[in-house]
Amino acid sequence: MSYDQLSNLESGQQGGYSDDPDFQHLQRELKTKLQTLLTSNRDLYKNVGVLGTKKDTPRLRERVHKTMETARNLCREIGEGVKRLQTWEDLTKQQKYEQTKVSSDFQAALQEFQDLQRKALDREKASVSAARAAHESEHAHGHGEGGATQEQQQLLQQQELSHMAPQHEVDFQEALIVEREEEIRNIEQGVGDLNVLFRQVAHMVSEQDESIRTIAENVDNTYDSTMGAERETRQAARYQKAARNKSCCLLLILAVILTIVILAIVLG
Repeated sequence: MSYDQLSNLESGQQGGYSDDPDFQHLQRELKTKLQTLLTSNRDLYKNVGVLGTKKDTPRLRERVHKTMETARNLCREIGEGVKRLQTWEDLTKQQKYEQTKVSSDFQAALQEFQDLQRKALDREKASVSAARAAHESEHAHGHGEGGATQEQQQLLQQQELSHMAPQHEVDFQEALIVEREEEIRNIEQGVGDLNVLFRQVAHMVSEQDESIRTIAENVDNTYDSTMGAERETRQAARYQKAARNKSCCLLLILAVILTIVILAIVLG
């Protein structure tokens, strides 16, 4: 017997909570959004693993940041729904179980998303630090010829004039670094915002944990009692059958004895 069936047995229900369609609708809506969040986490996990590698591209980083922004909004929506779910009163034991399960599932999915955000943040920081170091090294190398002769300085100036494109490339790289640093700040802000939501959900789950343990204990007790009663019923049935068999045997023996006695009287 499953946990849901036992819960229904204890609460005296067989069909869940069809008497409360609003609760059912919200619970199904949250489950659907949770599934979407889990799918987003799987896609994000694959893409974050590529950040900082040779396959890292601006398009990939843009996709990662869009996915994270969408997931953040989805987490906020689910969080609001979970809070609404906690305000429901006069719930059956099955509904309380579903209420706690949605909160626990969301807590796990949110934790996974936060871990992915932090992993993306670490990879972005490492990549930007490497790019910044390379850029500053190149810049220092370009200005490290201060002790050259006048002829060498003129030659360097001619080289700089003939290489305007690389300078533009350096400026472009600097702009990219600044842009990625802004993206890092956005991720940090997103992590901080969801930390508040995560603590709230964790608190709700902690409060419900004691309640769900009580329900589980009641279900176990109900199951044990039901199984015990079933065993006793079967045993009583066996005893009754054995008693009937003994009674039949005794009656048969008495009938045989009575027949013998009658025959003896008649023949005598």
